[in-house]
Amino acid sequence: MKTQQFTVVDPQGIHARPASQLVAAATPFASTIELHTAGKVANLKSILNVMALALKQGSSFTLQVDGADEAQAFEAVTKLIVEAGLAK
Repeated sequence: MKTQQFTVVDPQGIHARPASQLVAAATPFASTIELHTAGKVANLKSILNVMALALKQGSSFTLQVDGADEAQAFEAVTKLIVEAGLAK
């Protein structure tokens, strides 16, 4: 299992467009990919789950990836999060 904590830096938070980009990045992988924040857990392959977290600027979340292709999935999702300027 691979995990990493992030803090949202995008002034608009994780809204519909970046949430859909995250879902698109996570969907091809067989691993379980989740975001954890404030006692809530979201499946990163579900845009409704991601949007339900209501991640605003300054919110912290943990990315958790577990499965056969976790290394590749973790790399792809963390790369998108950082390069898109969503979180650090």
